[in-house]
This record gives sequence, C-alpha cells and structure tokens, in this order.
Amino acid sequence: MMQRLRTFAQSTANVRTWPLLVDLAVFAGVVGIFYALSFVGHYWFAAAVPEAYISRSPRALPMYAFYSLVRMGVAYTCSLLFALAYGYIAAYNKRAEVMMIAVLDVLQSIPVLSFLPGVMLATIAIVPGRQLGLELGSILLIFTAQVWNMAFSFYSSLKAIPRELREASSIYRFSRWQRFFQLELPFSAIGLVWNSMVSVAGGWFTLMLCEMFVFHNHDFRLPGLGSYLKTAADNNDSRAMVWGIVALIAVIVALDQVVWRPLIAWSDKFKFEQTEAAVAPRSPMIKLILDATLLRVLRHRVTEPLEEKLVRHFANHPVDRPEPVRSARLKRVQPIVVLTLIGAVVIYATVRTAMALASLPAPVYTYTFHAAAATLLRVIVSLVLAVAWCVPAGVAIGFNPRLARIAQPLAQVAASVPATALFPVILLLIIRAGGGVNTAAIVIMLLGTQWYILFNVIAGALAIPSDMRDVATVFRFNRRERWATVILPGIFPYLVTGLVTASGGAWNASIVAEYMKLGAQTYSTVGLGAQVSAASNDSNGQILLLSTIVMAAMVVGINRLLWKPLFRLAETRYRLDV
Repeated sequence: MMQRLRTFAQSTANVRTWPLLVDLAVFAGVVGIFYALSFVGHYWFAAAVPEAYISRSPRALPMYAFYSLVRMGVAYTCSLLFALAYGYIAAYNKRAEVMMIAVLDVLQSIPVLSFLPGVMLATIAIVPGRQLGLELGSILLIFTAQVWNMAFSFYSSLKAIPRELREASSIYRFSRWQRFFQLELPFSAIGLVWNSMVSVAGGWFTLMLCEMFVFHNHDFRLPGLGSYLKTAADNNDSRAMVWGIVALIAVIVALDQVVWRPLIAWSDKFKFEQTEAAVAPRSPMIKLILDATLLRVLRHRVTEPLEEKLVRHFANHPVDRPEPVRSARLKRVQPIVVLTLIGAVVIYATVRTAMALASLPAPVYTYTFHAAAATLLRVIVSLVLAVAWCVPAGVAIGFNPRLARIAQPLAQVAASVPATALFPVILLLIIRAGGGVNTAAIVIMLLGTQWYILFNVIAGALAIPSDMRDVATVFRFNRRERWATVILPGIFPYLVTGLVTASGGAWNASIVAEYMKLGAQTYSTVGLGAQVSAASNDSNGQILLLSTIVMAAMVVGINRLLWKPLFRLAETRYRLDV
C-alpha cells in the first residue's frame, strides 16, 4: 500500500513538474529573445567597424554564430515577404507575368560578386558612420541568395492550384485575403517550407562571400561564421576550419529541431488529399508549444480571438469588388506611358553599357563566349548528375516519413556547409586521384545545385495525395507503372521549379568553382565564373560587366527555350485537378 502511494506521489509530481519546466523554458526563451533584440539593436546602431578583427579562437564561435544567425533570420524574413508578394503578382497579373518572370530569371543569374561592392558601398553611404550600413549590405546579399528560389516555388504553386478549389472559393465568395490565407498559402505551404530550407542553405553558402571581402583599398569584415571560416581558409588553419564547420553544423541541427521540423509537421495538414496518411510527421517542439501554459493562454486570449475577428472582417467583403470606372482613353494611354518609361530606361542602360564596353578588344569577346560555352557544359553535366540521384532519393525520403526524420537533417547539414570551405579538400583529393581543376569545378557546382532539386523533389513527393498512392497499391501497379502514372506526374511541377533554381545556382556557383585562391596559389580553369572572379579581384569593371551580361543572357535564353515550356506543361497537364 505504501509503495503504491509513493508511486502515485512520484507520478503526480512528474505531471506537475513537467509543465512547470516547459513554462520556465518558454519564459526563459522569451526573455532571451528580448535581450537578443536589444543587444542587436545596440550593436547595429553603434559606430561602424569596417575592418573588424576576426579571432580564430573557438571561444569566439558562439558570438559569431549569433551574429550570422541574426543576419540569416532577417534576410529570410525579407525573402519570404518578397517571395509571397512577387509570386502572387506574377501569377495573377497576366500583363506583368512575362516581364516579372524574365526579371526573376535575370536577377537569379547575376553572380553575387557582380554587385557585392556596389551594394556594400551603397548601404554604407545610406547609413554613414553606423554598423547598420555594413549589416544591411550583408543582409541584402544573403537576401539575393535566398529569395529567387522561394519566389519561383510560390509562383509555381499558385499556378498548380486545382480548378475545383478555385471554383469553391468563388462559390463561397472568398475575398482576396480569405483566398490567400485559406487556399493559396496553405496549398503552397509544403513547397515553401522545403524551398525555404534549401534557400537558407544557399544563404549559408553565400555567407563566406558577404561577411568578408576586399574591394580596392577597402577591407570589409563582419564578425560571423562566414568570416571565421574564410579567415581560417586564408591562413590554412585546418584546426579553426574544423571548429567553424562544427559550429555551423551545430547551428543547422538546432534550426532543424526548433524551426524546420515543426514547420514540416505543421505543413503536412495542408496536404491535398481525401484520406489521411497512415504516418504523419511529428515534432517534439510542437508538443512542447502546445503544453506551455504561457503560450496556451496567449493562443486562447489573443491569437484565436484576433484570427476570428480578421476572418469575420474579410468575410464581409465580396470577392469581386467593382473596379473604378476609367475612360477608354485612359485605358489606352496607361500601357503606352508605362512601356515608354520602360523603353527609355532600357535604351539609356543599353547606351551606357555599350559606351562602357566599347574599348574592349575583340579577343576579349571571343574568350568570353568560349568561357561561357565551357561553363554551360559544366552546368549541364552537374544538372544531369544531380537529377540522376536526387529524383530517386527525394521520392524515397518523401514517401517514407521514418526515413525523412533521418535523411532530412543530414541533407540540411550537407546543403548548408559552404562548398568554399570544402574546396581545398575536394581539390586536393581530385588532383591526387588524377583529376584536375575542371573536374573539381564540376563537383563544386554539383554541391551548389543538387540540393535545389533534392528538396523540391521531396516536397513534390510529400504533396502527392495518399489516396493516389493507395489506388496504385490496390491495383497492384508495378514499379514502372507507379513511376509513370503517379510519381513522375506528381513531382513534375516541383522538379521543374528545382531545375530552374538549380540552373541559376549552378551559374552562380561557377564563380567559386572555377576560380579559387588558396594562400599564395590560384587554381582556375577556363569559364565564365572564373572570368567574373578574376575581374572582381582585379577590380576590372569592364570585363566584370561583360561577363555578367553574358551570364544573364545565357540563363534567360535557357529559361525561355527550355524551362518556360516545361512550366507551361506542368500548369496544363500535371495538375491535381479532378
């Protein structure tokens, strides 16, 4: 009897102690967030330190990781908001769609090194004498590494919304806000979450470039993991590089458990299916949030009432508001004015560019086109290799939640480790195996592109309705029939999105893969990326401009001739319409 009482008392104490510990952890986290915000605000508005001292001591890594994490978080927030707005307008504005997608193609193809000096100098001039100017420049560069992939993902998801769901939203007279929050955003949630992960991984890839670089007599350094790894690589300090990579992996694993795993479990409820999946992804963090008394009170007394008021407010507005009456003359004049302004800007930019490139000799142009062909060949090889292993691996991970729990964090870590930090090891291994810089460049480009395809294929496999897979099982489809009728059609829109962003990522990765300085030695091969890197290091603005224009033209041409028809095929044939 006494033993039963003790057991009951211990279980009661455990029941009471666990929520108390959860509440204390949540309270400590909230206090920590407020302290971090005040610390960052004080640091950003302090006097600027362009040439910050970068210590190679492991003790400095926690603070450096915090600085880099703040930059990544701010850049990701801006990227998400921009992607939602840009993708929405491009998907629903027929007049602006062609121009906006073309602009997106151009912007994702421009290497970071092409506009890195201008961005940093511009932000410093906007906020002179403050650390905020340097930080804004770094955040803007990380933003450019994240946003294009997310914008393409949201745009393609909006284009793939089933017809019956759109008709239902019209029948129930959803306002634009209701349609956005109750249909469009939920339908695109799975793709956005997985593309967010690979976009953040691309941000870590860019971190080494934007936290530490030299332009003319200016040496810009910001304390962070990127500058720590670059300082260690420049000084051939293998011990510091190992410590830096370990710290980066620790940050990535923590983000996976605290942010991405809960978002994956949350987004699974928006899966477009009529039967519930047998095994759904779970997250201990979501359970912790649901068990926290403080967050439960905030949810019941603040979040849910506010959400209900917003839903009621937007529900009272009809879906189709009457447009303001405009005269026929104004309707004719308005497009002409817009096109005239755009044409004037294009003509002015073309004239200025021609004047800047007029003095370049003909052999420079010949070499540039030859280098572009060499880089194009490497891009094709890296994409073929990426598709060969990412499609089957992504489908296996997407179809098996247990495998996803193991493989997703590993893929996240592998995608986030900067290839520039691994380049010395990869280069030496390939040279010792009988290869050269050309082979090493393809490997580095593969490391910089394969994750776009893998994460999009995983998202596509997760988005395939469970009832479609069940039908294939009931009718005993063999492997070939299952791939031909269920898997490939289901992942096709996501695969095309991954290929588009991977193609742009491969061109961007070429600036690192084809040209690398290790100490006093420079390893390079013929290619457009090598020409961009060399021109940036030599501060040769004319060749840098020419290389950037040719690279952007190559990417846009490939997108118009290849990826655009595939996008159209995904929109018209491979949809989840009934």
